[in-house]
Amino acid sequence: MEPQNPTLPDPDTERLQSLERMTLVIYALQAACVFLGITLIAAVIVNYIKIDDVRGTWLESHFRWQIRTFWFTLLWLTLGCLLFILVIGYFILIAAGIWLIYRIAKGWVFLSEKKPMYAPAPTKP
Repeated sequence: MEPQNPTLPDPDTERLQSLERMTLVIYALQAACVFLGITLIAAVIVNYIKIDDVRGTWLESHFRWQIRTFWFTLLWLTLGCLLFILVIGYFILIAAGIWLIYRIAKGWVFLSEKKPMYAPAPTKP
């Protein structure tokens, strides 16, 4: 196997950096949903389109995190809207908003530190 030419960029490194930028854009779309709700849907669509590209990388855990954030947010928002007529729906919607902000912030911090969202499972001796 020939050594890589040091003057040429490593294609795997470039690919991973591109995927990191894509993951950051998805977090930004999720964050923008606080002001423009539709961007949360755009974010999950991009997640599903690009999921195969991140398989086997540490970014796969971020995509799982982002997809789960979408579906659970949708669940809590739906439940909150259905129960809004009762006072409890109001509290569910507030909690869902706080939870969404937490998920986005935690994901963004882990991404900036280049850490996966889930710790790898311990191996058995």
